[in-house]
Amino acid sequence: MQDKTSAVADASARLGLKVHRGKSKVLKVNTVTDTPIMLEGEVLDEVESFTYLGSIVGNTGGTDADVKASIGKARAAFQPLKNVWRSSLLGTSTKIRILNTIVEPVLLYGAETWRTTITTMKRIQTSSATKICRNELDSSL
Repeated sequence: MQDKTSAVADASARLGLKVHRGKSKVLKVNTVTDTPIMLEGEVLDEVESFTYLGSIVGNTGGTDADVKASIGKARAAFQPLKNVWRSSLLGTSTKIRILNTIVEPVLLYGAETWRTTITTMKRIQTSSATKICRNELDSSL
């Protein structure tokens, strides 16, 4: 890893680019080595997880943190729409279309990168956001 880091920094320098030491972090997955990775004589910080393009990447390789974060984001997208769900002016089909176009994409963003396990699928299907949606829609009918 040290060789690759140095090679990227050298190639970047030849192009007039610089790898920022303060923003560069190291995530070690399935390794037992404690050797620090260095860039320009400084040790890079090691992290256990980071967010990349909205998805949480962790050193355990699991998707639990990412699924939990997506459920929270979906809940946050759902909450401002409480008046929509309670409205008697909108039909059920309209409410379902709003749910499918606003809340569901937030919940499922990045899902194609998740490990598809029975546990993950159950967690998404029985998430609090999904339960809230069903309860609100049922109570407005």
